[in-house]
Amino acid sequence: MNNYLISITDKNKNDAGPKAKRDIEHFLAGKFHSVTLKYDLKMGWKSRLQKLYLAHVKVPAFFKNHSDIDNLVLQYPLYSTYLLDVILTNLKKYTQAKLYLVIHDLESLRLFKDKPNYVQSEINFLNQADGLIVHNHKMIAWLQANGCTSKLIDLEIFDYDNPQPLLTNDYYDASVCFAGNLAKADFLTKLNLTKHQLVLFGPNPSNSYPQNIAYQGQKTPEELPKFLQQSFGLVWDGDSLSSCTGTFGEYMKYNNPHKVSLYLSSGLPVIIWKEAALADFVEKHHVGLTIADLNDLDDLLDRLTPADYALIRQNVAAVANKMRQGYYIKQALKQLKL
Repeated sequence: MNNYLISITDKNKNDAGPKAKRDIEHFLAGKFHSVTLKYDLKMGWKSRLQKLYLAHVKVPAFFKNHSDIDNLVLQYPLYSTYLLDVILTNLKKYTQAKLYLVIHDLESLRLFKDKPNYVQSEINFLNQADGLIVHNHKMIAWLQANGCTSKLIDLEIFDYDNPQPLLTNDYYDASVCFAGNLAKADFLTKLNLTKHQLVLFGPNPSNSYPQNIAYQGQKTPEELPKFLQQSFGLVWDGDSLSSCTGTFGEYMKYNNPHKVSLYLSSGLPVIIWKEAALADFVEKHHVGLTIADLNDLDDLLDRLTPADYALIRQNVAAVANKMRQGYYIKQALKQLKL
């Protein structure tokens, strides 16, 4: 079959945001022709000119010249409803191809969940696709409850092209790391661990952190895994220790945070909020621990035995090897018969 994959680029190398999309391009390279749309994601005259060029020149020309496309997979969102409409219009005008979306973010669940008109508009667009690959079963349930009628496939978790050797040391020292944008992790300034060490990686650190929390700088997504030598990777968001809060904390009830894939693909077990959507995956595959309140983190780490930890690490290695081969995206596409 003649399959194409459309993605957008982001030039900020140290931002993990576009890595999930790049990894899907990598894992599907042998089966899909990749098309990249290049434009500035920041609003302004430069971005508008780039989008106009794409909408009036590049996109129509592409579909005119590729009328034999069988399947088009779009990495969603493109952060431009204008370009989405242009792609859909030209796809229908010049081809008989089926349209599938790999969902990376749903703004209806993240930034615009309290705006019914936006939610309906996004659902209307998603319903024009022949199938959607969705983060997890909780996101699928939300989509169905809000009127999505397209075929929905559970990705389970994002794959991760990890260039670093897999961590194999199962020695348990009860240390923890946290990687991400530290500007969105105010809870770290309140976390007073009395027994165990927490190591931080990422941009925008606080001027000071409590005792037993150490900042070790910002790394690229490609080099970061070799620095993750702790016993667990922490997945948490917001400014509270007792619950994940705020826009991104609430979003964790539905999305697959990419840092979970970073940790697991490195061979590192995770500790994740018990109400997060991915907590189900962590518990099902026994690749980490879930926690309701970070005030209990010291006790949670103390209760784990070295034997229990060694078993978790074995399970993590099995999942990591799948992630490094693109297993989850390939399985999802098989369910769509692609």
